[in-house]
Amino acid sequence: MSELVPGGNLPLPEGAVTVRVTGPFDVSALVTDEGGKVRGDADFVFYNQPSAPGARLSGDTLTVDPRRLRAGAARVTVVVSPADPATDLGRLPVPVLEISRVGGGALARFTPPRPRQETVLLLAEIYRRGDGWKLRALGQGYADGLGGLARDFGVEVADGTPATTRTGASVPYPGPAASPTPAAPPAPWAPPAPPGPPAPRLAPTSPSPALSPDLDTFLTLVNSARGKVGSRPVALDARLTRAARAHACAMASAGRLGVEGPDGVSVFQRVTASGYTYVTVGEHLVSGPRNPPEFVEYCLRTEQPRRTLHDPVFTDAGLAYVSGGRSGDTYWTALWARPLTTADLARAVDEVVVLTNRQRTGTGLPPLAADPHLARAAQAYSTDMAARAFYSHTSPEGTQPWDRAAAAGSTRRSIGENIACGQRSAAEVVEGWMNSPGHRANILKPGFTHIGVGFAGGGPAGTYWTQLFGG
Repeated sequence: MSELVPGGNLPLPEGAVTVRVTGPFDVSALVTDEGGKVRGDADFVFYNQPSAPGARLSGDTLTVDPRRLRAGAARVTVVVSPADPATDLGRLPVPVLEISRVGGGALARFTPPRPRQETVLLLAEIYRRGDGWKLRALGQGYADGLGGLARDFGVEVADGTPATTRTGASVPYPGPAASPTPAAPPAPWAPPAPPGPPAPRLAPTSPSPALSPDLDTFLTLVNSARGKVGSRPVALDARLTRAARAHACAMASAGRLGVEGPDGVSVFQRVTASGYTYVTVGEHLVSGPRNPPEFVEYCLRTEQPRRTLHDPVFTDAGLAYVSGGRSGDTYWTALWARPLTTADLARAVDEVVVLTNRQRTGTGLPPLAADPHLARAAQAYSTDMAARAFYSHTSPEGTQPWDRAAAAGSTRRSIGENIACGQRSAAEVVEGWMNSPGHRANILKPGFTHIGVGFAGGGPAGTYWTQLFGG
C-alpha cells in the first residue's frame, strides 16, 4: 500500500473505489465540474444527503464510481470536519484517509499534516485525467469552516439547526407514552474515588540521584520561568516521564510530530496507561532543539507554548527526548498535568452546571437542578468514551442517551445529551456548546429541568465531557 504525501497522486483502477476516514469526524464529498464548482445541492454528499450519482456515503466510508458520476463531473473532493462542531480539528486525532478497491485490497493511505486552526479539511480529490481517474492527496483546510468551503465550491449552506442537531446534540427523546414504573432508588451518586497512592514524585527542591543532569536542568529552567509569573513549581512525575518517553520514541520512529503515534496511540492514552489519571493535561510536542535550555527557550518564545508552561493549574511534569529515528531529528515530548481527585472532579462538573445555568438565567429561563441519576449516567459515559476510544451519542452496543439515563435509575420523560471532547476546562467546553446551535438548543430548552455532567481524561482526544438533560 502506498503512503501519499500532500500533493502526491495515485492512478486509480477502473471501477469503484472506497475512501474511508475513521474517528470522530464527519465525512462529506463535493462533486464538481472542470471549474471546481457544484451545479447544485445534489452535488453535496453528506450524512443528511448520503448519495448522488456515482457517490454514496455510509458512515465513515465514501464509495465513488467515476463511471456513474453525473454528466460533466470532473472531480470528487473528500472533506472532513469534526463530528462535534464545538471541537476544533486541532484537538482531535489526525484524520487518516484510506482508499481501496471495492471488494479488493487497499491502494493507498494519506496522513495530512496536523490541522491547527482549521475547522474543515479537504483531504483528497478524485479527478479525471485523460481517459482515466487519479487520486490526489490535499490536506488543505479552512479556518472559516463551511463559509470558506461554500465560497470556493459554490455550495449554499443553510445556517439552521437540523445539521448541527445531528452532530452537536442528540434529538431530545419524548419519553414513553406513560411514565415507567419507578425503579428502586439507587444509591446516591458520588464522584468516583480518586486514584490510589501516587507514584513517587521527584520534588524540585530535593532532586533524586536518579535524575539525569538534563532533567535537572529542565526542571530548574521551567520552575524559574514559572516563578517569574507567580506560578508554583512543578514536580517531575515518573509516570508522566514514562509516557513522554514512549511518545517521543513513537514520533522518532515515524519521523514526524503528532498527538497520535504511528501505533495509533495518542499521547493522552499513554498518560492514562502509565497510571496517571488527570483532571487537566497539556503537552509540548517539538522537534529540533538540541538540549533542555533550547527546548525551554522554544516554549517561551511563542504565546500558546508559553501559556502552557506558565499555567498555574499544573502541578506535575514529565519530559523525554529521542534523537535519531527516521529523520535524524530530536523529538521532544513534555507533559504537564494535575492529578484527578474527588474534589477536582466535583469542582469541574459543578462548574459546568454553574456556567450552564448562567446561560439559562441570562435568557430568563430557570436554572437546572442537579440530578444524581443523570450525573451517574453522564459520568459513566464520559469514562466509557475515554476508555474505549470512541466518540458518539450512540455507544458501541447501540445504546442511546435515554437508555443510559434509564439504566442509571432516571424516570424523566424527556432526555437530551451534549457531548464534547478535547476541551481543557469547563469554561471552554460550555463556550463551545453555546457556539453550536444544536448544543445551545439543549442548554436553553425550556422543557428541561434537571442536569447531570460527566468528565473523563484519556482517549485519543484527551478529555471527554457529557451533559445529560432531563425534563
